[in-house]
Amino acid sequence: MAVPCALLLAACASQPKPPAEADALPPPVAAPRVVPVEAEPRAPATQPASLFTQLTQGPVAALLAYADKVRPLGGADLSAEISRVGEQGETPAAQMQLAILLAQTRVPADLARALGLLQRVIGNPAPEAQPLQPLARVLAARYIEQRRVEDDRDKQVQQLRDSQRRIDQLNERIEALRAIERSFARPNTPAPVTAPSGSRTNP
Repeated sequence: MAVPCALLLAACASQPKPPAEADALPPPVAAPRVVPVEAEPRAPATQPASLFTQLTQGPVAALLAYADKVRPLGGADLSAEISRVGEQGETPAAQMQLAILLAQTRVPADLARALGLLQRVIGNPAPEAQPLQPLARVLAARYIEQRRVEDDRDKQVQQLRDSQRRIDQLNERIEALRAIERSFARPNTPAPVTAPSGSRTNP
């Protein structure tokens, strides 16, 4: 037993010692684990200067609310509101309000005036007019289409009136011809001849 143990100790003592550089190297650093994180969605209200912001606050939102408020107006109430807004001056907001009101009268001259007011807002370089210009362009396009439809309707109504007038004239001529025809169709019965008194008839 002593001989194998001595051989084993001799083999362990004869193993080469690792170099000193291996002891000086630091242990390898494990790479950090990357965990995917979903980006939190941003609400439209948190977006900077978006179309949603322009439509839900500021002068555009005020005009949309005003248009919804005056939409049911008609007759004397609409005329009174037009007079009231017309006294507010030449500000872009007042021009837009007046254009919205004039477009509801269904009068061609008022619709043309509303388009003129919108064009003034679109061409106004003032800072207070610039936020209103996209809405003014949308309304102007809508009013132009409305004017075209109303012009076509008026033309159709005029054509219908002209056709009815021609039909009435033809009916009158037909009735006149029928009256002439009836006058020719009457039998010409001669009137009975009465003999003068005191005369005698020969047998």
